Amino acid sequence: MPEQRYRWKSKHIRQQLLVLNGQKAPTIVLKDATYLNARMKQWKKAHIWVYQDRIVYVGSEMPKHTDASTEIIDCSEKYVVPGYIEPHVHPFQLYNPQTFSQYAAKHGTTTLFNDNLILALQLEQKTAFSLIEEMKTLPQSLYWWCRFDSQTEIDEEADIFSHTNITSWLQNEAVLQGGELTSWPKLLDGDDLMLHWVQETKRMRKHIEGHFPGASAFTLAKMKLLGADSDHESMTGEDVVARLTQGYDVALRHSSIRPDLPKLLQELKELQVDYFDHITMNTDGSPPSFYQNGVSDMLITLAISEGVPVLDAYNMVSVNIARYYNMEHLHGHVATGCVANINILEDPMRPTPVSVLAKGKWMKKEGKEQALASVEFPWGKFGFSPLELDFDLTMDDFQFSMPVGVKMKNAVIMEPYSIHLNVSGDVLASDHDESFLVLVDREGKWRINTLLKGFATNVSGLASSFSNTGDFILIGKSKKDMMCAFKRMKEIGGGIVITEDEKVVYELDLPLKGVMSNLPMEELSKREVELKKVLGERGYKHDDPVYSLLFFSSTHLPYIRITPVGIYDVMNKKVLFPSIMR
Repeated sequence: MPEQRYRWKSKHIRQQLLVLNGQKAPTIVLKDATYLNARMKQWKKAHIWVYQDRIVYVGSEMPKHTDASTEIIDCSEKYVVPGYIEPHVHPFQLYNPQTFSQYAAKHGTTTLFNDNLILALQLEQKTAFSLIEEMKTLPQSLYWWCRFDSQTEIDEEADIFSHTNITSWLQNEAVLQGGELTSWPKLLDGDDLMLHWVQETKRMRKHIEGHFPGASAFTLAKMKLLGADSDHESMTGEDVVARLTQGYDVALRHSSIRPDLPKLLQELKELQVDYFDHITMNTDGSPPSFYQNGVSDMLITLAISEGVPVLDAYNMVSVNIARYYNMEHLHGHVATGCVANINILEDPMRPTPVSVLAKGKWMKKEGKEQALASVEFPWGKFGFSPLELDFDLTMDDFQFSMPVGVKMKNAVIMEPYSIHLNVSGDVLASDHDESFLVLVDREGKWRINTLLKGFATNVSGLASSFSNTGDFILIGKSKKDMMCAFKRMKEIGGGIVITEDEKVVYELDLPLKGVMSNLPMEELSKREVELKKVLGERGYKHDDPVYSLLFFSSTHLPYIRITPVGIYDVMNKKVLFPSIMR
């Protein structure tokens, strides 16, 4: 599909003008609406005309010409606000970009900014760009990041994240930012190629999102000089103020592993911060069950409950984000010229909309989901199909002699520990929390074997193709059950499988290259809750198994990781024990 150069072609703009001239009928008129005028930060009364996917008029006049196809919606008892924007989506937390955006739209979030990491790692660039172009046909408005690194250690890093590839990503019109900068220490330490990418991003009038947990004021200042524009890693109100002081736009995060929004807002109130134009909110790509109460609408509810002025709460998930990305002409406003992403509310204190327009199409109408809210996406066309593995595991792959294991401090932070356990047998006892851990190359070329402490006491066998790199994670007390889980995972074309006594006790198939599901979010959420239950009954003591599996290989977190190149010391940037060829 060829890339369209302009958002609206000249002939479409001419047709829009004909609506104002009374020569063509609008498709939808929201009559007598009380709407949020973000430029004046006031509720105003107006009629809102929509023609196809664009707002063509907001004001006191009704159209001179309508026909049988024109929907006139009485909004005299309703409130109209811009479609919400989620600026920080990791669209591969079991769900996929289409199923997540589809679910989000039903809750009023119709514009999303997506991490491109899975596309960069899993697809050839030409195919990835074709997929992005195809997604423009969805009712939701999807934009993308450009990652500068893999967030782990892989042999193909220099090829996948080459200068040519990064430049091509940045030049794609759907890509609106570089980052997030999980590898910012490299930039700070003198990586001039990365600095060049940052410079190129800025030259294109695009932004750089940081990733600076725990950063000092001096580090924040240095990263600002290097080109960072925003950061979402504040954990205290003081962190927010420090970033605002250094000139950053600040995203307040509320996620499954960092549900910080109430605390941050309370502390900002104590610090007398009452100006929110450079503050936004996001959910940081949480697993499915986290979204049972909504997406951006959930954030607005929390913000209002913590005393944020109502209009500021709405602006923090709409115009503030659009302004940051230089997209106010398209998003963030109920205004002439903008894309017709519109939410209709019964009450501003209840931000979950009763009706949702996305690109002028009804996603939800008077509380009822519409047909466009559940369209399918042709994933197979872009190579996202079930895994077909051409190798098996044998007992030779389950030999453990590593002196250093991996200890989980919480769901995502890991540190090294000395192994004293006798691991010569095929089964580990259930009176301790140490398990066998194997990372296997998705092509079967290498493996890494060690012990994992702090995951669970009674998980006999677990196999997962869901991981940061797409390689296979095996965890368990029993080598036979780990092999059984791997075999079943192979049979279903990728997924998460838990076995006990060589029988499957849980499975979730992930038919999109073994890393994403195509189930609707509502169903996937139930399956994730079931995963938590099954693991919890077997001694998993953390809150988020999805993030645990995802981050085993992620080197932006301390202190030790199991990566494709081997067990990796993050703080000292070196491989402690290399992977073994099979």
